[in-house]
Amino acid sequence: MTETTELAVIPKESALEVFRASNGLDPYLAKIRAEIDAFVPDASTRKGREAIASIAHKVARSKTALDNVGKELVAELKEIPKMVDAERKRVRDTLDAWKDEVRRPLTEWEEAEEARIAKHKAGIAQIQDTDTEGMSAALIGAKIQDLDSTEIGADWEEFEAEAHRAKAASLETLRSALATREKHEAEQAELERLRAEAAAREQKEREERIAREAAECAKREAEQRAQAEREAAARREAEAKAAAEQAKRDAELAEQRRIEAEKRAEAERLAAAERERLAAEHARQAELDRQAEEKARLEREAAAREADKAHKAKINRAAMEAFIAGGMPEACAKQAVTLIAQRKIPQITISY
Repeated sequence: MTETTELAVIPKESALEVFRASNGLDPYLAKIRAEIDAFVPDASTRKGREAIASIAHKVARSKTALDNVGKELVAELKEIPKMVDAERKRVRDTLDAWKDEVRRPLTEWEEAEEARIAKHKAGIAQIQDTDTEGMSAALIGAKIQDLDSTEIGADWEEFEAEAHRAKAASLETLRSALATREKHEAEQAELERLRAEAAAREQKEREERIAREAAECAKREAEQRAQAEREAAARREAEAKAAAEQAKRDAELAEQRRIEAEKRAEAERLAAAERERLAAEHARQAELDRQAEEKARLEREAAAREADKAHKAKINRAAMEAFIAGGMPEACAKQAVTLIAQRKIPQITISY
């Protein structure tokens, strides 16, 4: 226990026994409680208040010290399982390696034995392959030859008898399939021959039908051409007659149009002369109207100028009289009004 910061301290060497015991910290708590109970607080003086703060600080520091002992103890105990697990793993790895080392000859023999058996089983599976789906008779025959030439002897070891049985069964199956396929191909060849004969007959009949239809068509076309020539001759005769009649009508119509054109030309000449006369009359009247309008305009402008002049003179006289009334000599007043009217005095104007 220290006098300055803590009221109770647990020795490190006895910490595990203290924390493992039921209520093992009670003696330390009792010691702190005794210190608290023995203290008489006095908040009326500064020294008393400092003593209260000091004892409270010691209680807090005692809490931290006791808790830290437990925390450090737990941290040390947590490292023990890690050390045990690490040693366990080292032992397991070592013994596994030793086990593999001792068993390696047996393992190698087992792997070689598995490979040997797998090789024989694969060979038997290949012999048992009798799939002929989609094969022609020639391909099936080639497959039978390949299988028949496959030698089975002592190198097949304990699988020799099974290999012989598989070969015999597969050859029987393949030969049966070959017979079935040959029969099917023969039937297909016969069907093909019959189809070819039927196609040849159909082709011959089609060619004969085309020849007959061509002859009939040629005959019809000849008759149609003869009829067309007869109709064309009749049409040409009718067209010639109609053309002659049309020519006569066209000549009569042309003469009628010529006479009408001459009449229209004469009427147009007379109308043009009248238009010319009227245009000249209109031009003369327009010029008279323009001269009268121009004279009236000049008279209006002259009257406006005179009126404006009189208006400005009146306003100027009123301005001059105002200057004179204000004490300005008449000559000065007249000159001032003139200068202002001529806009020679800045920022001063007469409103007319």
